[in-house]
Amino acid sequence: MDLTTVAKERERGSRGADKLRDKKMKLKWRASSCLPKNSSLVLKLAAVFLLLGFGFRILFRSYTDSLDRIEAPLMIDRRDIPEPAMTVDAAHPAEEESSLQSQDQVTVEEKCDLFTGDWIPNPSGPIYTNESCPLIESPQNCMKNGRPDTGYLYWRWNPRSCELPPFDAGRFLELMRNKTWALIGDSISRNHVQSVLCMLSTVEKPIEMYHDEEYKSRRWHFPSYNLTISVVWSPFLVKAAIFEDMNGVSTSEVKLYLDELDSKWTNMYQNIDYVIISTGKWFLKSSIYYENDTILGCHNCDQSRNLTELRFDFAYEKTLHKVMDFISNSNHKGSIFFRTSTPDHFENGEWHNGGTCPRKAPVKEGEFELKPVNRVLLEIELREFEKARKQAERNGVKLRLLDFTNLSLSRPDGHPGPYRKFQPFARDVNATVQKDCLHWCLPGPIDAWNDVIMEMVVNAD
Repeated sequence: MDLTTVAKERERGSRGADKLRDKKMKLKWRASSCLPKNSSLVLKLAAVFLLLGFGFRILFRSYTDSLDRIEAPLMIDRRDIPEPAMTVDAAHPAEEESSLQSQDQVTVEEKCDLFTGDWIPNPSGPIYTNESCPLIESPQNCMKNGRPDTGYLYWRWNPRSCELPPFDAGRFLELMRNKTWALIGDSISRNHVQSVLCMLSTVEKPIEMYHDEEYKSRRWHFPSYNLTISVVWSPFLVKAAIFEDMNGVSTSEVKLYLDELDSKWTNMYQNIDYVIISTGKWFLKSSIYYENDTILGCHNCDQSRNLTELRFDFAYEKTLHKVMDFISNSNHKGSIFFRTSTPDHFENGEWHNGGTCPRKAPVKEGEFELKPVNRVLLEIELREFEKARKQAERNGVKLRLLDFTNLSLSRPDGHPGPYRKFQPFARDVNATVQKDCLHWCLPGPIDAWNDVIMEMVVNAD
């Protein structure tokens, strides 16, 4: 037996052990989130009260009505208890594995809509701060940069149809032993990976293993769990030539090759256990579109080029169709999440002409409208995802949707605004400062994405 064969056999054994451990961890998560704490104590107390009530009824029948009124508060209105993500019979903890597997077949979407809900007060606040997590990049470090208000930190996402457990870093790390994650996309993916790392760092600090020259693609490792998390910079998901500096100032239109996926993510795709992939806002940039090395047209390009205007939605639809076709026919054995693009909250302008995001609290559904551009992006995303989902299902590929539109749209208070740079008003309280109303403060609303993702991973069939 050669070394290659031995390595493969070890890998199969490791994966088998990983799957068994994952299943145990999932059942542990479900049981702990569904069973009441101190159940035996509750039963004993209930029995005592019942016996007392029975005795008093025999001795003092004239007081029966008043005793009933006293006992009533001990009863729980079942309507006030949210439908659990999964139920486990407390009287039969050692269920047959086949029965548990049949329960696992019910997906989280059939039991609960995690993406429709409200932000409710959370007095405990975030599980990390900018002081406890050194992994927050400066533009998202709102607290360090001097943002004076902190109310935006004390909210949690609450689905209307079920209970969403808070992210448990310890359980997540145990569940993800010997696994690999990759977040593929633009700067929102970079924003998101910082959130993931900060939450996990409350248990173990990751070690950075790689970064590219501009620190846009990076990789971290949690040694105690052999978990690897990467962020892959691929803002278009297709091959692109980008001509701009670190401040986003362009010297020429982007060259987009709509028939060629970006090899930075396709080359590693099959070796990643969990993938979160997304794109969106970069397609609004001035671009020239290529197919078969031939120019098709452009979006918002210099008129002197005399090219056909094809609009950004033309390129976006073509790109997502190619990406989804690749994924749905990939025979990938892990889990792929497609995340919808993130709406911004610029008011009274955009990022380049004085737009601001001054709000200090979440808004209710319908109070902040999705902008027409964001709506076009979302419609394309949902349409292409749905077509790919059916094909992926036929091919046994686990493709799932992360539609954080409503969750994000209702948090105009969660952006850096002027605090994307350190102490922007230290020298002049009336200084003109560029605002960031697209990315998210850390800690901040984006942390709730991880609550949802963990619940979907735990409940995956």
